[in-house]
Amino acid sequence: MDDLAIADFVKEMRKKFGLTQVDLADKSGVGLRFVRELEQGKQTLRMDKINQVLRLFGRQVGAVSIADE
Repeated sequence: MDDLAIADFVKEMRKKFGLTQVDLADKSGVGLRFVRELEQGKQTLRMDKINQVLRLFGRQVGAVSIADE
């Protein structure tokens, strides 16, 4: 997932489950500012905090292997 795809995914899932940004911040244990920056696609966010949010939706980001070309 690129930064925008993560942002779009989080926003879509938040709305699907009827959560406000405040709800999402509270349930995931991150700050409201972090949720706003995540949904805006900010590129310099901490991966551990991104995973805290994504964990609510059964997802996570991390290193993946890439097949040699």
